[in-house]
Formats: sequence, C-alpha cells, structure tokens
Amino acid sequence: MKTIPLGHSGIAVSELCLGILPFGTKVDEGTSFALLDAYYEAGGRFIDTANNYSMWHPGGIGTESETTLGKWMKARGNRDDLVVATKVGFNRCDVGPSLARQTIEAEVAGSLARLGADHIDLYYAHADIRQDPLEESLKAFDVLVAAGKVRALGCSNYRAWRIERARQVSRSHGWAEYCCVQQRHTYLLPRPGASFGAQVSSNDDLLDYCRENRDFRLLAYSPLLAGAYSRPDKKLSAQYAGAEAEARLAVLRQVAAEYGAIGLSG
Repeated sequence: MKTIPLGHSGIAVSELCLGILPFGTKVDEGTSFALLDAYYEAGGRFIDTANNYSMWHPGGIGTESETTLGKWMKARGNRDDLVVATKVGFNRCDVGPSLARQTIEAEVAGSLARLGADHIDLYYAHADIRQDPLEESLKAFDVLVAAGKVRALGCSNYRAWRIERARQVSRSHGWAEYCCVQQRHTYLLPRPGASFGAQVSSNDDLLDYCRENRDFRLLAYSPLLAGAYSRPDKKLSAQYAGAEAEARLAVLRQVAAEYGAIGLSG
C-alpha cells in the first residue's frame, strides 16, 4: 500500500487509514480481529481510534475500541509495524469534553494502558474545546512529546484560523505543533448552512490552508458516508442532499461505469 508523509512529523503513513470506531461495541472482537488482519495483509499500517469509541453505543463506555486494538496488537506482535492514532478531547461519559492539562495527562495514560503500548504515534486533540486555554493544552501536548509518550500531534474538528493560532502559539514557545487535521471530508459538499453538530466539515478555507502549508496534512473521516455512495440501504444524509449532490453523483456513477467499478447506488 502506498505511503505518504504525515505533514512535518517525519512519519510515513499508509494512504488508506483504517478507522476502528465501532470495534469492540457494534463490531464484535472476532470480526474486529478479522478486519484488522485483512487491512494488515493488504499492506495497511495506519490505524485510527479514540479514547471515547464508542461510548454512545448501547452498553459502551468509550474504552472498547482502544482495548480491542491493544488485544489484537498483542496477539499479532506487530505494534512496531504500525502507526497508531488516538485522541483526547471528546472523552468518555465519566470524563466529559476537556483538554485541560490534568485531563490530557490522565487520558494519555489510560490510552497507553488500553493499547498496551509505551507510546502513541499520532495524538489528536479531538475537538477545539475552547473552555480550556489553548496554551495549557498545547504545553501539555508538548510535555508528552518531550517524554516520548507521543511522536506527533494532530487536531480534529478545528477551524482553519484556530489551527493557525495553535501552531503560532506552539512556535512562539518552541513546543511541538500540530502536523495534521482530521476533518469530516468527502466528495460531496454539504449544503450551505448544514450542521453536523460537534463534527466540523472541511471547507474552502481549510483546503486553502492545507495547500498553502505543505508541511500540514488533511486526513478525512467519514469519506464514504457510511456506505451511502454504494449501498441502497444507506441513505444520503440531509446535510448533503440536493441538486448539487445529485449532479456530482451522476458524474461519479458515469466514471464508475467507465472503469467497471462496483456500482453506485441510484
């Protein structure tokens, strides 16, 4: 599988990242292991989880995904082959949203224990939690990098101007800075004014920021819209529905047909 540089981090990652949000809750352990094996056998080495996946699932508390990944890596003995990304910010039900220093310190310890690892390759601020001072959060992240507990830092669900402010704060103090952003991003464009709640969709400002800052990388989440492109049983969400989406889908179906790709839902 092709690899690409992760911003300025010096880390190369698989171009296709495996997100394991439902592993250990909606997806049972056996199926999770089989999917992880298939990804690994295909050459994939970049796996994405978080410290709150999936607390919203019935019976879930938010530690299941990391725990499942930790068990799989231990069983396969392949931790050193992988780039593991996890997150802090949108935390478990018993913690709540926070990027305070004490929260970051406690949550990274929990993530490392569940993963059975001595470091995290990519650690995301899962959200722009503005109730906590930016300087406090960024200093706490830098301490983790200096201690070797984290290799690289990223952010998620941030506006472009807040990314630039955070990077400037880090630079002014000589701290480790964000090298990438993980954002909701797909081929279809959201309708003007569409809201995804706590999730932030990429927009022209963010794309332009990434083009102008070649040391900074955009990573997409929900790029396949949970199967809505190809599965008739998966409906396009209202945030994307409209004439523009239909026009884009018509072109996509045409290109797919020309290349003999798996059929797209009509």
